[in-house]
Amino acid sequence: MPAKQWPGVRPSILSNYAFDWGENDEHAVIALGHVSIYNHSYRPNAQLVQLPVELMMEVVALKDIEPGEEITINYNGDPAGRDPLWFTRKR
Repeated sequence: MPAKQWPGVRPSILSNYAFDWGENDEHAVIALGHVSIYNHSYRPNAQLVQLPVELMMEVVALKDIEPGEEITINYNGDPAGRDPLWFTRKR
């Protein structure tokens, strides 16, 4: 969504499913499909990669993922990122 539309979405529950987008994170996107239900981990086994020309995101495995293993991503974007999240994690 264009940057000018983001202020209208930010206060809604949809913001929990939005990802920064663009060279300077000036836009936001809402991913559909399985990506929208991947849980956060500070030790993720996958990463989201932006494909700006295709206007898509690709899920890339960071290690072998066993059958039945949950796919997790770091909500900070960087798999090694340790910045606090906007919500309290359950342990």
